[in-house]
Amino acid sequence: MSRIRSLSALVAASLVTAVAFAAPPPVNTHPELHAIAGAVRASNLRATDVALVGFGTRHTLSTTTSKTRGIGAARRWVAAQFGDISKGCGGCLEIVKPAQSFTGPRMPRAGAEVMDVVAIQRGTSDPDRVIVMTAHLDSRRSDVTDATGDSPGADDDGSGVAALLEAARVLSKYKFPATLVYSADSGEEQGLYGGRIIAQYAVDHGWKVEADLNNDIVGNSHGGNGARDPHAIRVFSEGTKSNETLEQAAYRRYHGGGVDSPSRNLARYMAALAEKYLDDFHVRMVYRTDRWGRSGDQVPFLEQGFPAVRLTESNEAYDRQHQDVRVENGVHYGDVVSGVDFDYLANATRLDAITMASLAMAPPPPADLEVKGAVAYDTTLSWKPSPGAGRYDAWWRETTAPQWQHVQKAGDTDSVMLKNIILDDYFFGVSAVSKDGWESPVEFPGFAGSFARSPKLGPDGKPTGQRYPGLSGKYGDHAVGPASWQQPAPGPATH
Repeated sequence: MSRIRSLSALVAASLVTAVAFAAPPPVNTHPELHAIAGAVRASNLRATDVALVGFGTRHTLSTTTSKTRGIGAARRWVAAQFGDISKGCGGCLEIVKPAQSFTGPRMPRAGAEVMDVVAIQRGTSDPDRVIVMTAHLDSRRSDVTDATGDSPGADDDGSGVAALLEAARVLSKYKFPATLVYSADSGEEQGLYGGRIIAQYAVDHGWKVEADLNNDIVGNSHGGNGARDPHAIRVFSEGTKSNETLEQAAYRRYHGGGVDSPSRNLARYMAALAEKYLDDFHVRMVYRTDRWGRSGDQVPFLEQGFPAVRLTESNEAYDRQHQDVRVENGVHYGDVVSGVDFDYLANATRLDAITMASLAMAPPPPADLEVKGAVAYDTTLSWKPSPGAGRYDAWWRETTAPQWQHVQKAGDTDSVMLKNIILDDYFFGVSAVSKDGWESPVEFPGFAGSFARSPKLGPDGKPTGQRYPGLSGKYGDHAVGPASWQQPAPGPATH
């Protein structure tokens, strides 16, 4: 009897292993991504960071009229850089400056205007599908309300803005089916206002945001505790969607999906890209929305129901963050250029650029993915076709595995049966692959894993239409007046 059981186990194992064990998607190799990674220059990143620090302060409430100092001069400089990049690609970038006034604990009681500087690289065939990269332009001192003193902000977040401009420079040389957006946000240190603006702008303009890559503090390989890691960057991703309903949460807790939000599968996608295309530079996936008790401009995208992740250096130097520049007891405080490792920042930028390019070239993940197979030996996956897909791959992994482990090609269909793969034992997903081999992230079945926007719902189960939804209630603030893109168009001039 024991020999019969052993043979049965061997047969079952062979049925599983007959399907390919694979590296996580994307699987195919694309020379374009090697070229994009190779085009990033540390010298360009340094020049940008030095220029940003040169504005003295970029505090959100600093002067907007000076030509050489403050947030206004910095915004105009960034817009000019986008303009120069656009000239080099035949006008491929549209530059917009969405703005909104806000009030709150870190803002004037009457409110103050926050403005983002945004470059839009329109997609050729799927322009409503949008890949966003964000970084915040503003800086701060120890006193978050001090808008006049120097606050260089070289790493937080001059490094992110430098990566943003360099990614735009490199990617503007290519054409993509989907739209790429590069957003230099203001107001992050005062309450994530710039992130709120660009996320709301995306909703109001009907963007189907597949990903926001938020770069915040991405330029330093040396931790304040002496740790050094030039070979890895942390990618933070939420495990469950920020705005799931109680009913959706109950279903997810019972059936799985707590580690398979679209943001989490986006992080897995980035980790696989780094292993394939970057030289000894890796993604450390962190199963959290952000650092403990802290947040960034990816959060407003999550609150709007879009997938988003945060990139942050592997080891932070806290004495260089949110600190006035000074020396106390031999300790150097302040966020200055000497604290940035530009070779490290170049690798972070390469990760951004190849991720944006790969997502924009691939079809969107399949929609309305369902899985069936209760009380059965086979598992069936079904979905709605993705525009531009030539075929699909079905993926599964052990429920305790961090990355997708097994794959079966599903062809150009809308369903696949995985023979002798029992639904109870694995997590499942499907990716879409274009005819020339560009592969989307894996989508997990149901609401928990869907890449489609999931807006905040009201008691009636319908989208609330709430502007700037805030789920954390951290800042207790609100918008003042209409946003700049809501203003009526000016009428004919009168005399």
